[in-house]
Amino acid sequence: MDNRIKKILFLLLLLLPFNVVALEPTGMHFQKAIVYDMTDDVVRYDLDGDKRASIASLTKIMTTIISIEHIKDFNEKVTYTANMASEVDEEASIAGLEVGESYTYDDLIYASILPSGADATTALAFSLYGSIDNFVNEMNNYAQKLEMNDTHFVNVTGMEIEGHYSTCEDLIKLLKYALSNPKFKNVYTTKRYTLTNGLTVQSTVLAYSGGNDTTRILGSKTGFTYNAGRCISIYFISNNHEYIAVTLGAPGSSSTIHVTDALGLITFYDNNYAQIKISKKGDVVKEVPVENSNVKMYKVTSKSDVTEYLEVDYDKDKVEVEYVGEEKLNFLDKKGSNIGKVNYYYDGKLLASEDVTLDIVIKPNILKLAVSYWYVVLLALLFILFLAKIIRKKLRRKRHKKAYM
Repeated sequence: MDNRIKKILFLLLLLLPFNVVALEPTGMHFQKAIVYDMTDDVVRYDLDGDKRASIASLTKIMTTIISIEHIKDFNEKVTYTANMASEVDEEASIAGLEVGESYTYDDLIYASILPSGADATTALAFSLYGSIDNFVNEMNNYAQKLEMNDTHFVNVTGMEIEGHYSTCEDLIKLLKYALSNPKFKNVYTTKRYTLTNGLTVQSTVLAYSGGNDTTRILGSKTGFTYNAGRCISIYFISNNHEYIAVTLGAPGSSSTIHVTDALGLITFYDNNYAQIKISKKGDVVKEVPVENSNVKMYKVTSKSDVTEYLEVDYDKDKVEVEYVGEEKLNFLDKKGSNIGKVNYYYDGKLLASEDVTLDIVIKPNILKLAVSYWYVVLLALLFILFLAKIIRKKLRRKRHKKAYM
């Protein structure tokens, strides 16, 4: 190929737009996921988060928050009946409730989330709404209110059935809403709980830990069906930022893979994000000229450190510090007066803004003033000379009059 053609092609390639690949976790097994930073109200990672999928027992997040918001007395007891038990699918995970035994609403709430008890969620549906159908209707009403536009519920447990689906995006909306309820958050972040009949239930994240330390997973709800695969929702804190995450569709062949993925996500955000100092207190932002003074330039400096939560290898070229204010100062500008503002940006986003207050006394330099305003001085001298001449004439006239008297 002719060298000239090669050069032209190379230049054309440089002009073509390209996508910058964002920092993303690797080595994960889920098919869909969203990681949401609640502190900054931003999605940090999204893998097909808007695609509908089976969600298995993540359904019980909705079942539980609705129940919590409709229970008047958590110590009130509910008898687990044969009718309730008959509605629990044989393949569903259960907490181990016994027919004929009575349980408090608190028992049923914890038994629904921790061991993912379909027996507990069924008991909640019957005791609070009279039937599963009534409860499911309320679940879909809640979905509409929360703008979960790609969600539809058919049962209270998450068992596989046509027309029962959601998305990671919708489940993040649900979990964010649910965690705003202190009771739900307390249940969601509990790992073990003893029911009033002495039965101890524990979070499925412990059962599926595979020997891994799961203390960093502060709250969780897992789910599994053959169609949905291994699913998990988690709450964690990384570098003082609160996160929630939902992952769907990890291979069902491994009972621990969704928990391993969750721990991998936490490690990823631990290692790759931090509160970055983009401007230090005392950094010189701009030097403003000072006229007719012994001070030649006034240094506008940052009043405090400005930080932003960013990728550790953030693009320094996207940091912008902007001074907007007086472009020249003089002795008429008084100490303590506001002379402008400093704005701090990252990638076009305003992070902070500071008023600039003059913190020195600007004294005039007489010689510099005279040089700067020479025409004024000249006019003043001419005026003085003119006055002096008039005064001399008047004095001569007076002397002349006296001489002839």
